[in-house]
Amino acid sequence: MSGFSHIDEQGRARMVDVAGKNVTQRRAVAGMQVRLSAETFRLLKEQALPKGDAMATARIAGIQAGKLTAQLIPLCHPLPLSFLDVSFGLDEARSTVLVKAEARTADRTGVEMEAMTAASVAGLALYDMCKAVQKDIVLSELKLLYKSGGKSGEFKSPEWAEWESVGE
Repeated sequence: MSGFSHIDEQGRARMVDVAGKNVTQRRAVAGMQVRLSAETFRLLKEQALPKGDAMATARIAGIQAGKLTAQLIPLCHPLPLSFLDVSFGLDEARSTVLVKAEARTADRTGVEMEAMTAASVAGLALYDMCKAVQKDIVLSELKLLYKSGGKSGEFKSPEWAEWESVGE
């Protein structure tokens, strides 16, 4: 099983020992899309959904989830996050909410999973807030958009330039 960092000599899953790695500033940004009907999108934008302010609720849900990543994903290390945020962009032409989550830490391992968890749970919370008026909401394209820090350095997805200003 050599070559697999999360599998030991007996083929069992294990948490990687990161003690020998250098502490560096690490940042990760993840995104996903939530496609709504035009009517649901309008209600969301006007904060007129039956359950209230969907984006405020989704932001808090995403932040909470990002902080709980090590409890949700078995082989993730618990990290002292220095920053975690969820923001949104509204694409009216496609009736789509762009969910962007950013996580930062100074540690020995990256925060990609925290950003991805935050984005995905924020999308799920948007679904929950909108399901009273629409059942066929589509959550799609959860992806890592950007990461920096650590031995592997910087990564920018091909879509990074399109997402960089979402929520600003």
